[in-house]
Amino acid sequence: MAKKDQKKAAEEPLKEPSVSETEATVENGEEQQPEQYILTAEEFQKVQEHIESLTKEKAEAVNLLQRNQADFDNYRKRNASARAESHEEGRRDVMKELLPVLDNFDRAMEADASCAGAWHDGVKMVHHQLLETLEKMGLEEIPADGDFDPKMHNAILSEKVEGTESGKILMVLQKGYRLKETIIRYSMVKVSE
Repeated sequence: MAKKDQKKAAEEPLKEPSVSETEATVENGEEQQPEQYILTAEEFQKVQEHIESLTKEKAEAVNLLQRNQADFDNYRKRNASARAESHEEGRRDVMKELLPVLDNFDRAMEADASCAGAWHDGVKMVHHQLLETLEKMGLEEIPADGDFDPKMHNAILSEKVEGTESGKILMVLQKGYRLKETIIRYSMVKVSE
């Protein structure tokens, strides 16, 4: 475009294209004039209604996609939560099954405490390794010294002892364990009356 045409175009006020015009196209390097359509009021009304229906369909489709995305996100979160819960439940089940083995190691250590030798040292090392592995997985022994706590201890025997106040733990008959905050086995204790 020549400078003269540019200056003239700059001085003219911008006019908005009418509804019946389409944008100018460029074909083979030449600018084509936009096509013009003349619509009757009835045709214009039909076109507007069609545009409104398409806009409504688009909004419904977007809404549906957003709901599907939210449903999928909720499914993924539920699935992750269920998987984590299942993993923890499996861990608790394994711990419950291993506790009798740990108890037997404790008994073996107590019964053969007078014996000092390679066998005793080997049993002691295996006991220590098993206990250490279970602790790494989150197993904790429930403390059973001091006052009786019904949330952690199971009193199976009671005895009246002079000089000892009621509710004190006198003896641990079987150790109790928990995994994080979940009690796997309550401590079985003897308490004072």
